[in-house]
Amino acid sequence: MYSEYSGKICRDDGMSYMVKWNYEREKKMRTEQVELTVLCLIHKEDSYLLQDRVKKDWKGYTLPGGHIEPGESIVDAVIREMKEETGLTIKAPRLCGVKQFPLEDGRYIVFLFETDQFEGTVVDSDEGKMHWVRVSELSNVNLVHDFAELIEVMLNDNLTEFQYVVKDDEWIVVKK
Repeated sequence: MYSEYSGKICRDDGMSYMVKWNYEREKKMRTEQVELTVLCLIHKEDSYLLQDRVKKDWKGYTLPGGHIEPGESIVDAVIREMKEETGLTIKAPRLCGVKQFPLEDGRYIVFLFETDQFEGTVVDSDEGKMHWVRVSELSNVNLVHDFAELIEVMLNDNLTEFQYVVKDDEWIVVKK
């Protein structure tokens, strides 16, 4: 592969100009360290399957999920993670959003899925105990701090992105 390209570009108006493009420099500018994960809203009737997460970094009731393994498809990852964390085999997971936040040397990206199609028996995992929680009872459990915004992005057809932006050392949620 060439690391540098030089050539003549012709515009629609017939004028042309010379370009010199450094592929390696451009590639470095677009490349960053990324941690890839999945979350899934498994729901039935008027209840969500939530995990009472025990890890201190995101403690409270939240959606089950985990990391995408190198080379693994994103859909295969959400199916695998739901089996590992909930005991359920999910069917037809629908991508319904993306969550992201900055890391010291890159970013953390979470692919958000939802499904109401599953089979099996719910089990707990090392990550936490699983509970079916009625939507009307969500205010009675200790939800992770950004749960409401997360669910809003996942269920609102006009939103697809949940992003934390750091401004003046404050983490701000931006929904698009």
